[in-house]
Amino acid sequence: MYRAMLLARVVDERGNILNRQGRLHFIVPTQGHEGAQVGVAFAMKAGTDYLLSYYRSAPMVLALGMAARDVFLNLFGRSEDPSSGGTNVPGQFASPSLRIVSTSNVIATQILHAVGVGMAVKYRREPAVAITTFGEGSTSAGAFHEALNWAGVHRLPVVFICENNGYAVSVPQRLQMPIEDVAERASGYGMPGVVVDGSDVLAVYEAAAAAIERARRGEGPTLIEAKVERLLAHSSADDDGRYRPSGEVERARQLRDPVELFRRRLLESGALTEAGDARLRDEVGAEVERAADSAESSANAPPEEALRHVYAEG
Repeated sequence: MYRAMLLARVVDERGNILNRQGRLHFIVPTQGHEGAQVGVAFAMKAGTDYLLSYYRSAPMVLALGMAARDVFLNLFGRSEDPSSGGTNVPGQFASPSLRIVSTSNVIATQILHAVGVGMAVKYRREPAVAITTFGEGSTSAGAFHEALNWAGVHRLPVVFICENNGYAVSVPQRLQMPIEDVAERASGYGMPGVVVDGSDVLAVYEAAAAAIERARRGEGPTLIEAKVERLLAHSSADDDGRYRPSGEVERARQLRDPVELFRRRLLESGALTEAGDARLRDEVGAEVERAADSAESSANAPPEEALRHVYAEG
C-alpha cells in the first residue's frame, strides 16, 4: 500500500513539473487523495470488480495494476496510450483487462454507468462488484440521486465512493449542501452511509472491504464518504489561492497528508525503517523518471486518428 501511495505521489509531482515546463498541457493533481484511492483499490479484486472512476483517479488505477508509463502515455496523449490511444482528456483511464471502464468527461455520469454495470453483473450472476468514485460536487447532480435510487431499489452490487475534499472546484461544501456529511444522503435510498477518514489508508481499506463483500453477498449497495484534503489546486488551470483561506493547504500538508501519515505509522510499528524508506523512494523516483521519459519520447498518433471512435465506422 505504501509503495502504491508513494508511486502515485511521485507520478503526480513529476506531472506537475512537466506541466509547469510546458511539456504537459493539462493535469488534474491527486495529492491528498492517495489514501482513499489506494485503500479502495486494495479492497477490490483487480480484473474481477469493475472501476468507474472520475478524472482524479491516477492513484487508484496505479494501485490496480496500471504502470506509471501507462499513466504518462495518457497524460502526454501518445498513440501508445492504452486508455484511449491519446484521444481522451488527460487523466481519463481505461483498461479492459483490469475492468477499468473508460471515464466519462461529463460530471457524475459514471455513477449511472456503474449502476448499469451492477445491473448486468446481477443479471448474469457474476461474482463482481461495480465501484464508482466521484467528488462531493457530483452529489449535487441529478445523476447521483437517480443512480443511488435505482441501485437501492434493485439492491445492486455497487459501492459508491465519494472523495470529499471540501471543494467543488472553487465552491466550498457549505455552499453546496446544507449537511455536513454526504453519507447522510444514503438513508434516503435504502443503503448504509459510511463516513471514513480518507487520509487513513487502512481505515478506508476496512470500510471498502466491508462494503464490497456486502455487495458481493447480494446485500446491496453502500455509499462511502472518504474525507480527504486536496493539497493542490483543482487542476493546472485553477488558481486555488483566489478562494482558499490563507494557510489552509499548509496546515493540511502538516496534519493530513496521507502519504506522510502512513509513513510515520509504518516507521513507528517497525514495518519500515528510515533506510528502507530512502531505498524505496529512490527506486520509485527512478521508475517514474524512466516512465515519463519513455512516454514523452514515444510517437504522437497520426492526424487521421482524430475522428476514430467518434463516428460510426464501416
